[in-house]
Amino acid sequence: YVKNGVDTKTGIPIVSLYGSNKKPKPDQLKGIDIVLFDIQDVGVRFYTYISTLTYVMEAAAENGVEVILLDRPNPHDGYIDGPVLKNQWKSFVGMHQIPVIYGLTIGEYGKMVNGEKLLNKGIQTKYTLIPMQGYHKTQRYAMSDKPSPNLPNDKSINLYPSLCFFEGTQVSVGRGTDLPFQIYGSPWTKNLPYQFTPKPAAGAKDPFLNGKLCYGENLSEYPEDLRTLNLDWLLKAYQNYKNPQQDFFLKNLFFDKLAGTDELRKQIMAGKSASQIKDSWKNGLENFQKIRTKYIIYED
Repeated sequence: YVKNGVDTKTGIPIVSLYGSNKKPKPDQLKGIDIVLFDIQDVGVRFYTYISTLTYVMEAAAENGVEVILLDRPNPHDGYIDGPVLKNQWKSFVGMHQIPVIYGLTIGEYGKMVNGEKLLNKGIQTKYTLIPMQGYHKTQRYAMSDKPSPNLPNDKSINLYPSLCFFEGTQVSVGRGTDLPFQIYGSPWTKNLPYQFTPKPAAGAKDPFLNGKLCYGENLSEYPEDLRTLNLDWLLKAYQNYKNPQQDFFLKNLFFDKLAGTDELRKQIMAGKSASQIKDSWKNGLENFQKIRTKYIIYED
């Protein structure tokens, strides 16, 4: 939760889109000609900067305001992977029928939102994309600054698409430690080798499993840049989870919102292998690739 505020140097009001409203209100856009959107995305469906962009574009279209987007690199370059979201699981952590990793920069994503008429009632906004120079999708670009407190470095960003599913389970992803999104574990996976205890920190004032000893794995030295969604850690945690009081998946089924479908949870519970699960994504990924190709402006 981020509060509204005032810029100390200029006295200009700061309107939070991560507070009481996630979509700009008409009175917040009053007297504004242009919204300049300049924010470092992570290239993953449940990382909500693309949801904020969607709401900004929608509000801009409804209020006659132009959106100019200053593009930035996608730290996951141009690969796509994961289940494609189904409409009944739409939420702020997944607004469109796209895979978990969608292989577009945030500027290309905005083009797709406009071009495919994904805004409310199919409206379109006046949208100008300012492209990067010399960018292509075959090379990873290191982040010059952390995009949010719990993604402090390139390692965490690399592992984020694979580990974020744990946020819908009884397993911690290391919020409240020095290695957020680089470790995972719980008090109920005691067969796993690494130990850590989440504690309050700047980016996690009351972290999940606060003060509890967790057993899991440390992936901070994982040697490669992933160009695939790795399900092995999720399956390993599920297979090692032993807690008669609580199911592995949270009761609110936030896991299904992250996955964009209830199929992944059901496949895990049915004992499907990583390769069997990934095979079930192929048609959705092929269909999305046809849409994606229309909006690519950088060499793939």
